Amino acid sequence: MSQTVGRTRLAYSRTWHHISLSAASTPPLGRLASRIALILMGKHKPIWDPSTDCGDYVVATSCTDLLVTGKKMQQKKYYTHSTRPGSLKAISMEGMMRKWGGGEVLRKAVRGMLPKNRLRDKRLDRLKVFEGAAHPYKDNLVKVDGRTRIVDVPEVRAEMEKARAL
Repeated sequence: MSQTVGRTRLAYSRTWHHISLSAASTPPLGRLASRIALILMGKHKPIWDPSTDCGDYVVATSCTDLLVTGKKMQQKKYYTHSTRPGSLKAISMEGMMRKWGGGEVLRKAVRGMLPKNRLRDKRLDRLKVFEGAAHPYKDNLVKVDGRTRIVDVPEVRAEMEKARAL
């Protein structure tokens, strides 16, 4: 008898999740980043293993509407250093939103919540962030705001109509 129950190619297939930050029920930045990190790691799947990369893709749109609580927008600082003496630079979250947009703020938050190992950059590459609502991945999306849209896939819809006709 096989000992690898459930570890099929279908179990490891990657689905695309869409998260719109313009919705009224969008959580604050930290809670949102932790949920995205869990999806990127694949912890929501029953086959999750820390040493394998079985996570899904995440498309985050409307990142200009990123919600933060308190005075984080003015007080939170992001630091960069080039290892040269005197090269420490700090920028506030507000400045980062102006300079690079809310997508970079979200990407940095998610990066901090992923495990610090050799899979982190590969997982982070599957996070696609966009400032507006438009994005080129509309055909790939299967889950929108946590709800499955499998009936919107053209092949599935054609098969369902063919089954109804019988």
